[in-house]
Amino acid sequence: MSRMQSTTSRVAFVGAGPGDPGLLTVRARDIIGSAPLIITDPDVPEELLALAADGTEIRPAVGEPSEVAKDLITEASAGRAVVRLVWGDPWTADAVVAEAVEVAASPVPFDVVPGVPASVAVPAYAGVPLGSAHTVADVRSGVDWSRVAAGPEPVVLHATSAHLAEVTVGLTEQGVHSALPVAVTTEGTGSTQRTVLSTVGTLAADAGGLPGALVLTVGEQVSRRESLSWWESRALYGWRVLVPRTKDQAGAMSERLRVHGAIPEEVPTIAVEPPRSPAQMERAVKGLVDGRYQWVVFTSTNAVRAVWEKFAEFGLDARAFSGVKIACVGAATAAKVRTFGINPELVPSETEIAEISSEGLLEIFPPHDDILDPVDRVLLPRADIATETLAAGLRDRGWEIDDVTAYRTVRAAPPPAPIREAIKTGGFEAVCFTSSSTVRNLVGIAGKPHARTLVACIGPKTAETAREFGLRVDVQPEEAQVPALVDALASHAARLRAEGALPPPRKAKARRR
Repeated sequence: MSRMQSTTSRVAFVGAGPGDPGLLTVRARDIIGSAPLIITDPDVPEELLALAADGTEIRPAVGEPSEVAKDLITEASAGRAVVRLVWGDPWTADAVVAEAVEVAASPVPFDVVPGVPASVAVPAYAGVPLGSAHTVADVRSGVDWSRVAAGPEPVVLHATSAHLAEVTVGLTEQGVHSALPVAVTTEGTGSTQRTVLSTVGTLAADAGGLPGALVLTVGEQVSRRESLSWWESRALYGWRVLVPRTKDQAGAMSERLRVHGAIPEEVPTIAVEPPRSPAQMERAVKGLVDGRYQWVVFTSTNAVRAVWEKFAEFGLDARAFSGVKIACVGAATAAKVRTFGINPELVPSETEIAEISSEGLLEIFPPHDDILDPVDRVLLPRADIATETLAAGLRDRGWEIDDVTAYRTVRAAPPPAPIREAIKTGGFEAVCFTSSSTVRNLVGIAGKPHARTLVACIGPKTAETAREFGLRVDVQPEEAQVPALVDALASHAARLRAEGALPPPRKAKARRR
């Protein structure tokens, strides 16, 4: 027995929540990120599985509860910590409870990490408040309709479209009025959630075509949806928005779009390659070590990455920056520098950053002082196609500049054919351009967006380029910032809708690939 205890690991029954990755608990995220083995329900979203560490084995839970439990016990007994990842909450799934009972009967220790149950989250995302008491039942596994009808309203039912007629019969035979309102929600808490309003008597006719797992909320509380619907009523809900940026750059914009209900589609328009000759960068790194520079100015995350890759090549680390000041054009670049354990001395605030962010940095960059600055040279590692604005401005402030090509930017490969077709035929409701190069490169690799696609440009130079390519510019924020750009697009959509130029926020479409 003592031998088993010395090698046995634990099983963690972890709730993944109802679909929205943002509803995952902090503890669940940490356990998923450190687990060597995850045995998962098939309906757990891919975004959550992506939180697993590199090398984690992920496999589906297959078979009856006793078979799944046997697998969990075998793996844990062999010394592997196992996460049993469950859609929703582990203790609200009868099959998972049965698995846990068998694990509990074995010598294997186990933990439970609750998840947000769909029976609570989905009505909330549909705008239906449950109040202090409600009844929950799963029609898919059989239900005692007399007990359901006798319980407090509202009633939350898990079902599929094949069960809707059964729900109507089961409730009306227990005396529930056929006119009682019902909210039927599919893909609950997800970016393609859709809710149909119906009644007990007309369920099959109104919602029979809805796909997948459904959550039915039955009761007078459904009438509050008109004023409390917040998820599906967002300005960009269900809109497919094109984000022509690399994945590293697109994160903030995509997240902001999701806040407004959009479905961002990231399409890289440039690719990054090493410089044709490494000599310049090698001399620059040697100069850093020898104390040649007073400042290093980073204009992009790609420049930061290029310098650190060269450091690694020479066996150097952050200590090579000892005595050197670092300036960054913006928050994203500064955040990349901080990942290497260094805090930049100079970063423009959001209100200082113009569309050409180097101008914002120049506004606050100190002039060279012969007394205070013993070294007068600045290292500027950047892209091969960068403009001369920053270098010229630094020279005007008395600095000597080593303008070094750290990487080359080349036009990315064209996106897949379905994406190109969607761009040309109006499959995207909007596109967000953040620079003139994103306009030129997107048109070059995929063609011009369709006339019905709203075009949002971050600033006047980007808008000017868009017009040169024959595009109608619909949105331009007052501040040349990514959050302001997305918020301006959302405000524009809401304004058009109020004027009757757009329909109400549409029911989100299934994602096209």
